[in-house]
Amino acid sequence: MAELRERGANPDGPFAKGMAPSDFLVASAREQLGKRYRYAAASPDDGFDCSGLVKYVFGAFGVDLPHSSARIAREGEPVKADAMSLRPGDLLIFGRARSNRISHVGIYVGEGMMIHASTSRRRVIETALPSPGSSLQLRSVRRVL
Repeated sequence: MAELRERGANPDGPFAKGMAPSDFLVASAREQLGKRYRYAAASPDDGFDCSGLVKYVFGAFGVDLPHSSARIAREGEPVKADAMSLRPGDLLIFGRARSNRISHVGIYVGEGMMIHASTSRRRVIETALPSPGSSLQLRSVRRVL
């Protein structure tokens, strides 16, 4: 029978360099900037749709999220959707104006900015959060880390 040994810290791991998990998550998301948008895709080689990007980035942390923005909207813990409550790595859940349907998800990166796979720009971008009057409305914020 194999002997069980306690695992120690990984001296080459991302957190060994003093990087907080949320900083590493944001850095991982930023590595995907410019990758093409492709519906139902979830990898740097194939491209990303919005939920595919979130699934891929969080998967690097061992967090297995669904490949569906509506299903991601039920993951983790709810967070108050205001500037004082948001933390880098929070999931931003969106819907279109005049619709209750969840249609988009992005990753909050701090200072009012988010990373998401944009259908209109056809690539992964970092952009300011949509204003309250835009067609894309913030429906909820979820924290899974």
